[in-house]
Amino acid sequence: MNFQSKFFKMGLLSVVIVLTSFSVGYAQDSQHSFKVVNKTDSRITKLLVAEPGKKTWRFFDVGRGIAPGASMKLVWNSSTDDESCVQWVKAVYMDKSQSEPVKFDFCEEDLELEFTE
Repeated sequence: MNFQSKFFKMGLLSVVIVLTSFSVGYAQDSQHSFKVVNKTDSRITKLLVAEPGKKTWRFFDVGRGIAPGASMKLVWNSSTDDESCVQWVKAVYMDKSQSEPVKFDFCEEDLELEFTE
């Protein structure tokens, strides 16, 4: 393989890597994500959501929870794309108590949910 051919292939590979990383970043940005901030003294163990007018609460996986003073970025599941952007949200704490439900628009950019109670 001559020098020009090797140089061309390396350049082509670089372009492919850049384009691939751009498309992956774009796909991630198209998802609805939001930040949850725990400003309470108790660990958040669950985050519950429900569409307005529905009585069924679903939950986001927050792993081992969100510690007091910590935050976590969550991504809305694409299976809910046919649902309303507006949802009721409440936190469940380590002692099983729950925050009051609050209505949020998950399609809002840079959405940050703060739990203070």
